Amino acid sequence: MKKHKFIFIVGGVMSGVGKGIACASIGKILQSRGFRINPIKIDPYLNVDAGTMNPKEHGEVFVLSSGLECDQDMGNYERFLDVELLSENYMTNGMVFKTVIDRERSLGYNGKCVEPLFHIVEESLSRIQTSVKKSGADITIVEIGGTVGEYQNALFVEAARTMKLRNPNDVIFVLVSYLPIPHMIGEMKTKPTQYAIRTMNSYGVNPDIIIARAERPLDEQRKRKIADFGNIPYQNIISAPDANTIYEVPLNFEKFGLDEIILRLLHQKSKIKSDMLGWRKMVQKASSAKQDVSIAIIGKYFKTGDYVLSDVYISVIESLKHAAYLLDCNPKIEWLDSLDFEEQESSIEMLRAFDGVLVPGGFGSRGIEGKIKAIQYVREQNIPYFGLCYGMQLALIEYARHKLGIEDAHTTEVNRRTKHPVIDILPEQIEKLAAKDYGGSMRLGAYPAILQKGTIAYEAYTRSKNGRWSSNDPQSDSFTVRERHRHRYEVNPEYIEQFKKDGVVFSGTSPDRVLMEIMELSRSEHPFFLGTQFHPEFTGSLLHPHPLFTAFVEACIARQSSSR
Repeated sequence: MKKHKFIFIVGGVMSGVGKGIACASIGKILQSRGFRINPIKIDPYLNVDAGTMNPKEHGEVFVLSSGLECDQDMGNYERFLDVELLSENYMTNGMVFKTVIDRERSLGYNGKCVEPLFHIVEESLSRIQTSVKKSGADITIVEIGGTVGEYQNALFVEAARTMKLRNPNDVIFVLVSYLPIPHMIGEMKTKPTQYAIRTMNSYGVNPDIIIARAERPLDEQRKRKIADFGNIPYQNIISAPDANTIYEVPLNFEKFGLDEIILRLLHQKSKIKSDMLGWRKMVQKASSAKQDVSIAIIGKYFKTGDYVLSDVYISVIESLKHAAYLLDCNPKIEWLDSLDFEEQESSIEMLRAFDGVLVPGGFGSRGIEGKIKAIQYVREQNIPYFGLCYGMQLALIEYARHKLGIEDAHTTEVNRRTKHPVIDILPEQIEKLAAKDYGGSMRLGAYPAILQKGTIAYEAYTRSKNGRWSSNDPQSDSFTVRERHRHRYEVNPEYIEQFKKDGVVFSGTSPDRVLMEIMELSRSEHPFFLGTQFHPEFTGSLLHPHPLFTAFVEACIARQSSSR
């Protein structure tokens, strides 16, 4: 029986160095050689999943089809590899510890002394093996979150060391480390990476490959120094300078022969000649596009101190890029804080300068009135609008207030006592909130939606040739898609007929017609005004941009052309 192969990826020097993109890129180049890849992300925090964390703390919460709320790197894996990952592809310290403690409480260990160094490690290895079995893959790539030397992820490094000890020819280690270029010195420094290697050595592990992240390419002198001081073959040190887009990274790895190095270390032969043609074409389209399309994203999670945290909406950003590249243009994205529209009434006029406006998902009351003002403005000025989850709900609140004449229309998420709750909580969620059962308790994961023929949504999905969203026959009268959700509130059924009577088209509904999944205005009323209760940003990829994002960017381009 052919043995499964494992690649463990750890980070050195600092967080945010690009382990997730390195993991996804390595997976991509090995996938192009005919191997089935199984990516796993391990996060060292004690949260059971990522769902209860503030986006400013950890970036975007990505949702799998299964409903698991996880780290944004899982989104990168799916977008690069064009796969749907399982819950078993993600684990946290919290998941592992909780399982071990629950088992101990039920005498699952037969009265033994339960130890972190053995039982936590074995549970981690067991979860990895379960993922391997369910994936049917050839190679598993495990990204260990955090930075080497932190005690939070030490047990996972120990698990990797244990696997290497048991399967020496089937496990390799990759260290993604940062090489700073201090401005006052003007020279790339290797010492932090040397220390990261030695920290790995202290765990009983030596990296087989170094991915050297830096602003600029690694020169020969520093490459030699890392090789000599780190006890690593010179050719196994891969320069990874900053790139214009993350999608260039697999091509850079392939250029340096990283796929060949990995296959040699794993005692594997390539199944096919590298097939990166489609990927290369899309990257080329991205770099050669001459036309810019300007899109405003109106949110509230952008700022952390003096810095802008765009990772909060990373899937939205990448989905806009995928669609724009497909249409031979560059998305010029500007972050707008919705509070500015509340505090400075005149600032709303700035939206006129954009080709399109997008309001992403979110929670809570802060900045809501500013978003509603922005939505009213773009609707009345015929500026393409795309609302995601909360962005759809707020669009309906705006429409109810200013078109249906329901001045105090609102969502019970913000105003529980509103006389007109056009957006209301799901009945099954009331008890959960009362019991403070917040984690993993929303409407989560993939659900079906039936599309109405003759609508913008129907046209967009049926025009897509990819079966990722549905395998239905576009010629049939009904067309069903599956999309991922993350919310507690829905369109209140009591107001649906009133919305329909006054121009709102619910172009996507649940199969029982109770839940409204997509709302839009007809093209006779507005060039593009559409919102989704689900999160379409979770299912697109570079090679298969999401149909609704593509339709939105097309509308933005059309506005730009007409204004000229």
